[in-house]
Amino acid sequence: MIVSASRRTDIPAFYSEWLLRRLATGEVLVRNPMNAHDIGRIALAPETVSCLVLWSKNPTPLLPRLGEMERLGYRHFYFLFTLNAYGPEVEAALPPLTQRIHTFRSLAERLGGERVLWRYDPIFFSRRYTAEFHLSRFTDLATALAGATERVIVSFVEMYRKCHKAMRGLAPETPAADVRTALLARLADIAAARGITLQGCAMGDEEAAVVPAGQCIDEKLIAAISGRPVALRRDRNQRPRCRCHSSVDIGAYDSCPHGCRYCYATRDSGRTGRNFAGHDPASPLLLGKVGPHDVIRERSLAPVVPRQPRLF
Repeated sequence: MIVSASRRTDIPAFYSEWLLRRLATGEVLVRNPMNAHDIGRIALAPETVSCLVLWSKNPTPLLPRLGEMERLGYRHFYFLFTLNAYGPEVEAALPPLTQRIHTFRSLAERLGGERVLWRYDPIFFSRRYTAEFHLSRFTDLATALAGATERVIVSFVEMYRKCHKAMRGLAPETPAADVRTALLARLADIAAARGITLQGCAMGDEEAAVVPAGQCIDEKLIAAISGRPVALRRDRNQRPRCRCHSSVDIGAYDSCPHGCRYCYATRDSGRTGRNFAGHDPASPLLLGKVGPHDVIRERSLAPVVPRQPRLF
């Protein structure tokens, strides 16, 4: 089983104590996002978790506790570290960029650059955030991260309904396809010059013809980290163009206080603040308690199957 922690919220930044307690306990409860009274119980024993994928924009709180994870038996994990250069009107509650770069490099020094993947994500355009802006700031970031990562994954913003509302004051623009593809080609060259491979995330056909498609949850990387070949199914619960392999997400929506305007996982900032304020690190649920009308079901997950070697 591959555990994703988490596409829905920044667990390393805000819920690291809860994560360590869940790993120590060996199980977690996760509410169904489509049915709040339907709760899945998921076993988290080290022999059950083939790899832990940690998504974050600021994993500083978890960095000094990686040794605890390893002592508990969770040695196979990697980070997807989102590092952009937007202003505070877009990413409201992040530490200074220099501090996040330092955290990135410290994490890579601890784990190795192959286990810290950079996400320059999402790319959006406006009168301020032009193609020239992205080229300039991406160059700065790639230079700062040279030697600390082997891969950067980029994507363009998906304008869900909630994103339209949250980003209204930023006046996002939709560039022509040739502008997007030209930007990707130049970003790939900038990254390559610094020893970093650029991959696309959920790209359209035009973009996919310019840069190779990547996977944030990647069976080849998981096999390399775990030291054994694996065979994973494609995750059908993600966007149609997403190429990630299957995983179970233990996060919750409306729980990340970073306040990023483009975030699809935050629907109501007021609810997010209340959820975060009421978080109990000792609870088996990330948010709240089990109520009298909740139904807990054992969630059976397909095991990670070792890929059989070909005979011919």
